[in-house]
Amino acid sequence: MLTINLIREQSSFVIERLKVKNFDATVIVGLVLDLDRRRRELQTESDSIQAELNTLSREIGTMMKDGRKDEADAARRGIGAMKDKQKQLAETFDEVSRQMQAELVKLPNLPHELVAAGKSAEDNVIVRSGGLIPELHTGAVPHWDLIKKYDIIDFDLGIKITGAGFPVYKGKGARLQRALINFFLDEGGKAGYREIEPPIVVNEDSGFGTGQLPDKEGQMYHATIDNLYLIPTAEVPITNIYRDVILDAAELPVLNMGYTPCFRREAGSWGAHVRGLNRLHQFDKVEIVQIAHPDKSYEALEGMVKHVESLLVKLELPYRIVRLCGGDMSFTSAMTYDFEVWSAAQQRWLEVSSTSNFEAFQANRLKCRFREKGAKQTTLCHTLNGSALALPRIVAALLENNQTPEGVKIPSVLLPYTGFDIIS
Repeated sequence: MLTINLIREQSSFVIERLKVKNFDATVIVGLVLDLDRRRRELQTESDSIQAELNTLSREIGTMMKDGRKDEADAARRGIGAMKDKQKQLAETFDEVSRQMQAELVKLPNLPHELVAAGKSAEDNVIVRSGGLIPELHTGAVPHWDLIKKYDIIDFDLGIKITGAGFPVYKGKGARLQRALINFFLDEGGKAGYREIEPPIVVNEDSGFGTGQLPDKEGQMYHATIDNLYLIPTAEVPITNIYRDVILDAAELPVLNMGYTPCFRREAGSWGAHVRGLNRLHQFDKVEIVQIAHPDKSYEALEGMVKHVESLLVKLELPYRIVRLCGGDMSFTSAMTYDFEVWSAAQQRWLEVSSTSNFEAFQANRLKCRFREKGAKQTTLCHTLNGSALALPRIVAALLENNQTPEGVKIPSVLLPYTGFDIIS
């Protein structure tokens, strides 16, 4: 959530920057400024009444000492009326504040100055690429055929048990999943991330804190009786550890990571681009999260990008890194790098990670702050996160890119985790 100070002091800048996200903020910003002006007027009036009350209270004491009881009684009646007025002002102030908050949460985060204008993924900027595009043998097939051939993932069984988009991993398929999770966690630990095992359901406050609510409630599974939400990513519970927390500046950056299953309701469309593992309702992911000093958050973002890149290099997957344009960015992000791996049988790029800096946008909702040594005032932290990595499309690319007539070869870095070197 953007701060009211930013909107008050740089309203034109806010409107112009949000145009990069194809968002016209003119009406909302105008309404926020009107409500903010009204709120400050109410506060000023209330403060003025309080000052009068303080003065009258002292005068009543003097009247009583001087024996002017009638005057003191009249003054007390005046105090009663003033307190009633002050109560009305407080109620109006609270209502205006609620209205202002309701408008503020409609505004997306401002994109960083490096973010290009654009409307869709076609306008994203390719930053760099790596790895070798494999040449497959004659008769190579997409991963959805490979998983049936080797009986390692069962979509039909998932439909029987739950529904579409909830696959069952079996045998070497399940062991490959576990191998990737452990590999990602071990690599994150080497990079300094502390492992967290968070809940996979969160309350409304947590969903609001990281910006999923009220923006993405249609994409989240909602346990209505308890009013809890299944998480779309471990970012939500891990970042919310720091909701209403004031850190010491010396504690920054805070690095956490967690493996969780993740859930999304969004319906897939028909076609090969959502077939097989390309889009699921339940999927596994290791997430990295940082709470950073505002002066160092883009340095932290680059470090996270390099960490994700190192995972893809070790898995020997061809990849590219793209910086998202304004029209392809999330509501909450100030800058996002997407990682895509080449799917050799599908002949297309598959997104496997989004790594983002939210600057103070989430922290303002979370009230996640820090205090410099010796300072009285607190400052909003910057929050960042990234997939390191999401498993389904990694598995799809590994299966397709490493298939041979004899079977699917396992990358050497995973052999200590899988205990086998080929799926056949």
